[in-house]
Amino acid sequence: MATKVFMEALSPTMEEGRLVKWLRNEGDAVKNGDVLAEVETDKAIMELVARGDGVLRKRLLAEGATSAVGALIGVIAAPGENIDALVGGTGGAASAGGAVSAPAASTAAVAPASAAAASTAAATANRGAPPVAQATTEPATERNHPVPAVTDSPLGRPRSSPLARRLASERGLDLGGVQGSGPGGRIVKKDVEAAAVAPARPTAAAASPLATVARAATGEAYRDVPLTQIRKTIARRLSESLGPIPTFFLTAEYDMERVAEMRSAMAELGSEFKVSFNDIVLKAVATALAQHPECNAHWMGDHIRYWNRVHLGMAVAVEDGLITPVIFDADTRSLRDIAAASRDLAARGRERKLKPDEYTGSTFSVSNLGMFGIDQFTAIINPPEAGILAIGGIEQKPVVHDGAITIRRRLRVTMSCDHRVIDGATGARFLQTLRRLIENPLMLVY
Repeated sequence: MATKVFMEALSPTMEEGRLVKWLRNEGDAVKNGDVLAEVETDKAIMELVARGDGVLRKRLLAEGATSAVGALIGVIAAPGENIDALVGGTGGAASAGGAVSAPAASTAAVAPASAAAASTAAATANRGAPPVAQATTEPATERNHPVPAVTDSPLGRPRSSPLARRLASERGLDLGGVQGSGPGGRIVKKDVEAAAVAPARPTAAAASPLATVARAATGEAYRDVPLTQIRKTIARRLSESLGPIPTFFLTAEYDMERVAEMRSAMAELGSEFKVSFNDIVLKAVATALAQHPECNAHWMGDHIRYWNRVHLGMAVAVEDGLITPVIFDADTRSLRDIAAASRDLAARGRERKLKPDEYTGSTFSVSNLGMFGIDQFTAIINPPEAGILAIGGIEQKPVVHDGAITIRRRLRVTMSCDHRVIDGATGARFLQTLRRLIENPLMLVY
C-alpha cells in the first residue's frame, strides 16, 4: 500500500517548511523510520523520516522549495504500484521522467491548511491511516466538478472557484500569484479581493531559491532574497510584540570589578573552572528572577501566569536570524552547569541543530550584544513573556567610587517590560536585586 510523504510539523510553531535536501533518490528502497530529507523549520533544520516501507517512487517538492505543513511532497510505494492518483490523478507528473516538480507547481499543490488541519494530516500520515483512500478521494472530487476554463490539477494551474476566476479576470490579476485559502488550496473570492488590494506579490520566479536580480544598464539596482523560515518567524513573532504590547524600558549600570576578580580567581584554579562574564550574568538573572516571580511571568490574555521555575531564554545570533535556546531551571543550576549549557546551546543553535524542546518554553529571556561592541540597546519582548533583558558590553570608564574618581569596569542593562504584567517599581526592584548579585557575585556560589 502506498504511503504519502507529507511536510510534517517538525516544531510546535512550524506552519511551513523548506526542503533543504533530499537524502533519498527516487527508486531507493526505504523503511519506516529512514531519514528521507532535511527540512528547514522556523527554527532549525530537522530530519523528515519515512512513515512506511517501500520505494521512494516520487519526490514532489524540489530542493530549496517551500510548502505548507500537511502538503504532499512525496510518495512511497511498492515497485510497479500505480501511484498516478497520488501524484495528481492524470499521471502527468508520474510520467515526467522522474523530474521533481518545480517549486511553483508544488506551491500550487500545497493545501494552505491551518495548523490544526496540518497536524491532523501529519498525524494521519504517522498513524499510517488510509493514505490511498485519501489520495483517491481528492482527484475524484475534481472529476465530479470539472471546471471548463481551468484545469484544476494540483500540479498545473491553481485551483480556483468560478467566481474567483471571474473576479480575477475583471481586475487583471494572475491567479498564479494568489495564495488560496479554500479547501485544498483552492482560490476563492476573498483571496482575489485580498490580492487586489495587497502590494504586488513576488512572482513564482522571484520566490524561487535563486534570488531575482534586477539589472540596470549600470549594474544591479537591487537584489531580492526569499525569506528563510526563521526570518519569517522572527518577523511574525516580533510584529506581535512591540506594537500591541505596552512596553517601557528600565536601564541600570552595574559595577563589574568584583565579577572580574571572581572570574580571574576561578580561571587560576584550572580551565574547568573558567566562566565568561555572560555566564555569571545569566546566573545572576536567573537567581534574581527566582526572587521576583512577578517578572518571571507570561501574559495569557485573560490571566497572568507566574512561573515557579526559571527557564531562561538566551538569544543567539545565527546566520540568517536568531534563535533563543532555553536553559531550563537556570536558577537551581550551578554556575558551572550554566556555563556548559550556554556554550553547548549556542554552538548547536548556530549550527541549526537544536531540537524544538530546546528552544521553546522559556519564561524570561536575555539578549547580549556586548560582544559586538554595543554599549546599550533595547530588546523586543518575545510574547507571551513579560520581559526581556538587553545586556550591553563591559567598558572601562571613570566613575566616582568611594568618594574618588577612578576607572571601573561597568555594564549597562536595559529591561523591556510588558506594562500589563510588570509595573515600573516591580521592574526596578528586580534590577535592584540583580545589581546586588552582580556587584557581590560570591552570593551566586553561596
